[in-house]
Amino acid sequence: MADLVLAGATHPAGTALSRVAGTAIIRVIGTAAYHPVVAVAHHSTWLLALSGLLGGIAVGVAGMGGGALMTPVLVLLFNVDPRVAIASDLVNSLAMKPVGGAVHALHGSVNWKLVRLLAVPGVPAAFFGAWLLNQLGDNHAAQSHLKTLLGWALVVACTSMATRATLSARLRRRGLAENLAPWRLKPVPTLAVGLLGGFMVGMTSVGSGSLVIVLLMMLYPRLSSRVQVGTNLVQAIPLVIAATIGQALFGHIDLHVAGSLVLGSIPGAYIGARISSRAPEAIVRPVLVVMLSASGLALLITSYAGLAIALGIAAVVGSALWGAVDATLHLSEDWQATGRSRTTWVAVMGVGSPLGVGTVAALVYAVRVRPAVVAAAAHSTRCDATGPPPARAAMPAGASRTRVAPVEVPPPGAGNPDQI
Repeated sequence: MADLVLAGATHPAGTALSRVAGTAIIRVIGTAAYHPVVAVAHHSTWLLALSGLLGGIAVGVAGMGGGALMTPVLVLLFNVDPRVAIASDLVNSLAMKPVGGAVHALHGSVNWKLVRLLAVPGVPAAFFGAWLLNQLGDNHAAQSHLKTLLGWALVVACTSMATRATLSARLRRRGLAENLAPWRLKPVPTLAVGLLGGFMVGMTSVGSGSLVIVLLMMLYPRLSSRVQVGTNLVQAIPLVIAATIGQALFGHIDLHVAGSLVLGSIPGAYIGARISSRAPEAIVRPVLVVMLSASGLALLITSYAGLAIALGIAAVVGSALWGAVDATLHLSEDWQATGRSRTTWVAVMGVGSPLGVGTVAALVYAVRVRPAVVAAAAHSTRCDATGPPPARAAMPAGASRTRVAPVEVPPPGAGNPDQI
């Protein structure tokens, strides 16, 4: 909303306070990098702070959805330039994520090897995403394309959140315990997840929480949910820093907007964390998914063509994530019996889901790979049903006996990257 709509709503004290908060964040990333070249209309400090408060509460309660919620709010309700909305929300995330990450680090719920694998490709990808965003220009056509891009990111985020809920429920029903034994990292697919997450954060400020954690669940389904959340929060910090520096270099950060959001989001995150211990997750996350879906559809559906685009994105992403979830839930022994790698198929379908590659892989998986894995599982079930093999007949007198050395059985996941 511009000044004409919010006449009298902006208070000088609130404006000064928001600029102080925004300036403090900019000084953290380097004042030399900040060049304000994008002019935007002034907005009510307190309305922006209220939006930040609600966004912080959503993050504190659900553990994700901050960027996916705040960016469309700025674009749709406050009529902020999409580039400025993305950059200002990155500054807001930069203030919130270290708080949650520090809590998880102090409680030992962060896997630092995973953080390194995700951050190494994610940091340059986030900066590249910020640079690419600047290349879109600032004319009306560019803003329209950017709104479509934001809508795409929101639909991906919503589908990912729904997928996470589905995967968690199915894993609980199958009684898959958390993996407390030593397990092997999967470097290549993990690097690919970091690359995708960094690019999406730099380009749209969306994806560091909603998409990356879903892909981590698929690659490491036996990793405890506590470690998944903590690792996801910590790995997002360097990504957000890189993207924020990129946006500051290109002059897309508005100190008033960013500072106002920070004023509300920090207490909001604390309040949300307190609420999360009382509010059932089965209620909170569906509400957040509905809100994000409405925002994404509002950005995409401006005509019948926009409706078709929205449905197409949901179908493309959803089919790929379905394949990744289904592949995750089949036992590694059944995959080994077919001579295929579960990790490879999960990574291709999961990481490729926002790009369309995952849909093609999901189609191949459904037609050729899945029937073979299901057949292997059925064969294994039949063998288990027949019971143990019959006892060996006694050897005749005088026959020689060959001593067989005992075979060491490695711990789960120690020798096979598909074990988890």
